[in-house]
Amino acid sequence: MEQRSQAPHNVHFHNAHPSIGDSRGEVRQGLRASPKRINPKWFYDQAGSALFEQITRLPEYYPTRTEVSILQNNRVAIADHCGRGCVLIEPGSGNCEKARLLLDALEPSAYVPLDISADFLLQAANQLGHEYPGLHIHAVCADFNDDWQLQGSLPEGRRVVFYPGSTIGNLEPLEAERFLSRVRRLVGDNGGMLVGVDLHKSSARLNAAYNDASGVTAAFNLNVLQRINALLRTNFDPESFRHRAFYNEVERRIEMYLVSTAAQRVRGDGLDIEFAEGETIHTENSYKYSVDSFAALAADAGFELQQSWLDSDELFSVHFLAAS
Repeated sequence: MEQRSQAPHNVHFHNAHPSIGDSRGEVRQGLRASPKRINPKWFYDQAGSALFEQITRLPEYYPTRTEVSILQNNRVAIADHCGRGCVLIEPGSGNCEKARLLLDALEPSAYVPLDISADFLLQAANQLGHEYPGLHIHAVCADFNDDWQLQGSLPEGRRVVFYPGSTIGNLEPLEAERFLSRVRRLVGDNGGMLVGVDLHKSSARLNAAYNDASGVTAAFNLNVLQRINALLRTNFDPESFRHRAFYNEVERRIEMYLVSTAAQRVRGDGLDIEFAEGETIHTENSYKYSVDSFAALAADAGFELQQSWLDSDELFSVHFLAAS
């Protein structure tokens, strides 16, 4: 990302100083659980983020390019539903890349990128501010997984939350409903939400997407062990584990694991853990929805699904939810 020496005048930064909590304790607890687990948020160190960028460009991995195409092809209709002049709020905004696809059509009165990484958020917001000097950017450093206490720090106007990438699929359904309920409280009675959701489809297509032939997803999954080694000073050997991902048709979710290839013991800061050969660490779920099942989930959280946009192969969906 290009660096600029001076912050643009149209960028305002609010730091809510989100608590990182007891990260080491959380990881220890997961590794001591039965079955063992690691939260997928630990995927995204510098190496993991770079690997995920590679994943988004793989021929087998359709979600990113399909969602981008949907947003590009339907931006005018999307703007009609969101309302031009709205306050566009993007939790987990990252580099704001997908918001850029909508800004010209939406003409929001303000854009609110929200992320937990203060330095990266400010860098991304400043870059966007230089590209869009007429756009009011109100960057907020906060944890969007917590209940938001941001009402006093957000610009006035009709609020629309933008949540692309099918990130909501990484949440268990009850967690997803709670998240949508928090969004509903944030946007109020006249607000809405624009959300990207991966769709249920053939197991063959989904299994290929998470088991690419070039092994990038496997490297991405295994890299989390290096992250844990750095965090807890453990001695995980990634070569003693293998990647496993498959589509659970009953639960309609991709399940991703690391599988121990031999009996082994891992030690580190406050840890002494034995693995049997074939024992797993659960690293991620990615739920897939039909349009109807996601509409039902949204309704339980106080939203009405007003419009859906799908690609011609019905691989991915973008929905506009209105407060009901």
